[in-house]
Parts: sequence; structure tokens; C-alpha cells
Amino acid sequence: MIGFLLLSIACGIQFLYILVFSRTAFVSATASIPVILPGVSVVVCAWNEQENLRELIPLLQNQHYESFEIIIVNDKSTDGSASFLEKALQTYSRLKVVTITNTPAGVSSKKFALTQGIYAAKYEVILLTDADCRPHSERWIQRMISQLSPDKDIVLGISPYFRKNSSVNAFIQFETFYTALQYISFTLVGNPYMGVGRNLMYRKSLFLRQNGLQELMHILGGDDDLFINKVATAQNTAVSLHPESLMYSIPKATWAEWFHQKRRHVSVGGYYRKKDQLLLGLLAASHVASWLFLCGILLLSAITDHYPLIEWAMGIFLVRFSLTWLIWYKASQKLGHSIPGYQFPIFDFALTLYLLSMAVVSSLFSKKMSWR
Repeated sequence: MIGFLLLSIACGIQFLYILVFSRTAFVSATASIPVILPGVSVVVCAWNEQENLRELIPLLQNQHYESFEIIIVNDKSTDGSASFLEKALQTYSRLKVVTITNTPAGVSSKKFALTQGIYAAKYEVILLTDADCRPHSERWIQRMISQLSPDKDIVLGISPYFRKNSSVNAFIQFETFYTALQYISFTLVGNPYMGVGRNLMYRKSLFLRQNGLQELMHILGGDDDLFINKVATAQNTAVSLHPESLMYSIPKATWAEWFHQKRRHVSVGGYYRKKDQLLLGLLAASHVASWLFLCGILLLSAITDHYPLIEWAMGIFLVRFSLTWLIWYKASQKLGHSIPGYQFPIFDFALTLYLLSMAVVSSLFSKKMSWR
């Protein structure tokens, strides 16, 4: 009976989050382009990214937008990026280069480089991406700016990963989708808590008014999500879900590379607002608990040949399982991931193992992070 009660509570909590996620699954992704388009400064921080910059800069230069500049912050690169960028300045009219030769002690390299790039921006609207990203269309800037109204200071974009035929890529696709589902859905219900720096827009005046990343400089990660966690509100934040606003990124190729990346991301979660830590923690705990209590009930039933209310337990879990499957599938199409529907039941269980492993990672390795 206790197991059934705990399973019911866990599934009940999951039902509440399913309602939140349904906002993304059924939201309209259309938006009109404003008549008056403000100037935009696209800022890219790059460390030893010569080959990626060689591909990215022409794609940014060819964006269908009237007033914008491309700021590349060359952060102490040693791969020939400096000479490449010097030549690129003669070819690409919108290009501006900020060179970092030294980072102050005790300061995150990425945050320092990003701050210098934003300071150098001549336009009020800042649009961030990374060197290993590629815009999905030539109207990326237009579609992101379409959500920036006079009462909005922040636009959260989506950045899926390119699809490859491997098990690590399949899970990266799902985990990235699940992260996007959370921060987009929470924003749609009035509680924005993070964004991703691969596709993120905000006003320079907001950045300066909030003292930029000054309070976060000692933290190795979180230049994107921690800043948004600090300044985003239900009133000043919008999302951009139009397919042309997607910014695709090159994924890690091995489990080891991806694990190192996730260690860095997980390490900053403890700096979120307490309310957001509670909401995200409850989501993770209820997901894990629903699977663990179901497995416990099935195991006990197999041992004793009988368990009271097992049919009810299976019924409650199957309702939760089916609704999760439906909402995830619909939402993945809205968020540009298009994960095959048959994979979601597998990922539903795999997410339990992932959340448990990340809990261990967070407790054991959170203080051993480095940006590079």
C-alpha cells in the first residue's frame, strides 16, 4: 500500500508537469516581422575555432537583415584564428574582431570574452551564438527579432544539434530537446529560468543595467543560463519557436566528450534561484520515483505472487507514460528536434538512469570544472 501511495504521488506530480509541457506542445510558432527593425550585434566568442569560423562567418554575413554587425571575440586562440580573422575583415563588411590576449586571474575566460564583445557592440540588441553553430535559415536574425517587443528585453531561442547515426548522438538529441522543453515551457507559463548561449537575444541596456556578468565572473560556467536566471521575468522574456529561428550546433562525438560538457553544465545548477532549483528538482525526483516505485511494486509482486492494487498501479503509470509520450512527441516537432516517436518510451526510462547519474556527478565533481 505504501508503494502504491508513493507511486500515485510521483505520477500525480508528473501530471502537473505534463500540463506545463503541453503549453509548448500546442503553442503557435508564428510571428510577424516588425516594420521597423532595430540594429543587431551578433556576438560570437571563439577559442581555437578557425575552421568553424571559416564556415560560420559567411552564413552570418548573408543573413537577410539590414542593420547588423558580426563581432568575433578571439579569446587567446593559438590555431591561426588571428591571421584568418585579419584577412576576413577585408572580405566581410559586417565583421568586427575583438582580441583577448589576457584574462584577469580568478575570472572565467568565457564570461570575460563575452563581456568584452558586448561592450564593443554598437547596437542595442545583442544576439549570441557559438562558433560551432550554424543558422537554420538566412532569416535567423529576423525571426529572433520578431519576438522582441517594446516590453520584452530577452528572447530565448532553440539550438538543436545536428543529427548523426550513433547512440551518443541519439541521446544528445533527446537530452537537448528535454532541456529546451523545460526552459521554453516554464517561460510560457511565466517562470523563465534559463536560456542557451547558442541562440539567445537580449538588450545591451539590460546587460549594463544589471552589471553584466560581474557577479558571476568567479563561476566557471553559466554565462548564458545564470545571467538569464538572474534577470528574466514573466514580463520581459519571450521565446522564438519559428523553424527559421533555429540555430543548429555540432554535437560532441563521444560519450566522454559529452560527459565532460554535461559536468560543466550541471555544476552551475546550484546557483539558480531557490524556486527554480525546487521546481527542477521536483520534476527530476518525480520522474525517477515513478519508475523506481513501479519497478519495486512489480518486483514485490513477482516475489510474493500477489500485490494489492497492482492493476491500479499499472494503470496510473501507463496513463502517465502515454501522456508523456504524446506531449514529448508533439513538443519535439515544435522545438525542431523531430525525434522519432518510437524512441520516446526508451528515453523515458533512460532519463531515469541519466538523472540518477547526474545527481552523482553534481555531488562529486561540481567543484572540478574548467571552461576548456
